[in-house]
Amino acid sequence: MAQSTETTDWVSRFADEVIEESERRAPGKPVVVASGLSPSGPIHLGNLREVMTPHLVADEIRRRGYQVRHLISWDDYDRYRKVPAGVTGIDETWAEHIGKPLTSVPAPKGSPYPNWAEHFKAAMIESLGELGVEFDGISQTEQYTSGAYREQILHAMRHRNEIDAILDQYRTKKAPAKKSQKPVDEAELEAAEGSGAATEDDGSSGSAGYFPYKPYCGNCEKDFTTVTSYDDDSTELTYACTACGFSETVRLDEFNRGKLVWKVDWPMRWAYEGVVFEPSGVDHSSPGSSYQVGGQIVGIFGGKQPIGPMYAFVGISGMAKMSSSRGGVPTPADALKIMEPQLLRWLYARRKPNQSFKVAFDQEIQRLYDEWDRLEAKVADGTALPADRAAHSRAVRTARGELPSTPRKLPYRTLASVADITAGHEDQALRILSELDPSRPLTSLDEVRPRYDKAEAWINTHVPADQRTIVRDEPDAELLKSLDERSRESIRLLLDGLAEHWSLDGLTHLVYGVPKVQAGFSADATPKELPPEIKTAQRAFFALLYQLLVGRDTGPRLPTLLLAVGQEKVRYLLGE
Repeated sequence: MAQSTETTDWVSRFADEVIEESERRAPGKPVVVASGLSPSGPIHLGNLREVMTPHLVADEIRRRGYQVRHLISWDDYDRYRKVPAGVTGIDETWAEHIGKPLTSVPAPKGSPYPNWAEHFKAAMIESLGELGVEFDGISQTEQYTSGAYREQILHAMRHRNEIDAILDQYRTKKAPAKKSQKPVDEAELEAAEGSGAATEDDGSSGSAGYFPYKPYCGNCEKDFTTVTSYDDDSTELTYACTACGFSETVRLDEFNRGKLVWKVDWPMRWAYEGVVFEPSGVDHSSPGSSYQVGGQIVGIFGGKQPIGPMYAFVGISGMAKMSSSRGGVPTPADALKIMEPQLLRWLYARRKPNQSFKVAFDQEIQRLYDEWDRLEAKVADGTALPADRAAHSRAVRTARGELPSTPRKLPYRTLASVADITAGHEDQALRILSELDPSRPLTSLDEVRPRYDKAEAWINTHVPADQRTIVRDEPDAELLKSLDERSRESIRLLLDGLAEHWSLDGLTHLVYGVPKVQAGFSADATPKELPPEIKTAQRAFFALLYQLLVGRDTGPRLPTLLLAVGQEKVRYLLGE
């Protein structure tokens, strides 16, 4: 098989390990990696790490010529635990469905999907398609209700005492203290919220003993049930429901309306699917957690525990400013509205799983894009470090090919400023952008799409109204009249050079050069050649221009703002 050229990053190291382990366990068969997601509500960016970690490893293995299956188990047969806050189209009446499988709960009002689980799966599936994630989806509702796991369930029931003994080793251990709630801007999105691990359920023991299986009630469909008896020979199982009082006896060798408890279900699936690699959140590192216990239980099913790195939480910056209908918990779809898939992939690819990072929804997104564009330039000229080059490669392409990208990558902050100033007028945006580089004028906004659309969406949804840029209609006559001679001279120098410097680079040179010339230096003088007070003079000059143009001390980069306002109106507002 072909070896990867990317040999210096964490992805390659895991790929080496997974290939070796897969060949040892199942030589010649496809390598199996897995993720698990519960569509119990919006699937957020913390949950995305559960998918991106195995995706990146699977993709590297595919690049080397191996066959890989990336399974995503949709835990849609999990119980509906609570009514999530901030979801449009639901009300307090959804509380009556608590305890039912997620696929038996109605979708929010107005949804085109048949149930709760399908509603939230759909958004994630669409985002994963945009991100280039190739996977085989497995509905746990379909698996359980079709009887696919019947033998595994019967096997678990026969070995319930062994399972109980393993679990009992940890039941007396003190649970780790819960983390205190953080302010929303510093919140960590825990993957456990979106997976079966959230309940850490290990079954129940009653007068009839321990059972690792929980039926859903045949009357009310809920899981407030207790197994009261079970016969291994006939597989007759009797349960009672505490929610509605219903009781029945069924034969487990033909009954398909229940599931193994989570701490047994997960290792059962490892064995059933032959999973070699599956990461898990740091919550699984505690004694008695489902991953640790699963490592002992999986042997009962004749399987082995996967290679499973623990991954750190994903933070979010700028959530307080989000105009989200989901209570401020952003999803991959929210991120993809304001950033290209390549940037989002890069955030997950460049950090090792055990390193936390933040996804930016505030001004930080502009800095991230600047960093990304610098990396692209270094990759293009061959100066990028090997690990950075590897992360870039994983961001822009998969084993199937390049992801669609913006043909002409103008700076995100420039596009955002133009979108801000023009307030959705595409003809004005095209005029400004075409003047950025007169030697290579833009002829259509399609050349800067989708990046332009992402920047415009960010301006419209994440920049507060009081920070938006509104150009003055009339000159500030009072301010103009109050200017001293030095300030008047600085404006004259700017206006005298406008026509000659009317491009992004030209105006940058001009606005930074005016205070230099006023102080007796060349406009081309470098910072090393200038005294510190020049910087103070530049800041004062910029603040004056912002006041005269937009009535504030700050705003978009001045060269972009000048281009946006247009020569004629700049001259008018500056009193010419």
